[in-house]
Amino acid sequence: MEIPIWKYFGILSSLGTVALWFILIFHNPYHSAAPSNDVLIRTGAFLAAPAFVAGIGTIIKKRFILFLAFIWSLPLSLYMAMTPSIFKLFIAASLCYLLAGILMGKEQREVE
Repeated sequence: MEIPIWKYFGILSSLGTVALWFILIFHNPYHSAAPSNDVLIRTGAFLAAPAFVAGIGTIIKKRFILFLAFIWSLPLSLYMAMTPSIFKLFIAASLCYLLAGILMGKEQREVE
């Protein structure tokens, strides 16, 4: 059984975002202080939560959920794209949510 490429985009970008979020919060080389609750909540709400939603959307094959995760994560991902660090990858993961949704829709149309 062949796994569609959009599943790779959806799952790997979701897992990658969660990994990057953990690095940002707990092992940030640019900030040595412990993160405040405010930082945890805000970054979690706009980076980690959409990643979990995108992973679920990929598993249950709902492209609307992937588009929602893309729109939800886009503002903070764009902000992180302007930083001079590895955290620029947040925008790539966000764009992968969009790409996975587009490819999923294309495959569903081909099946019908």
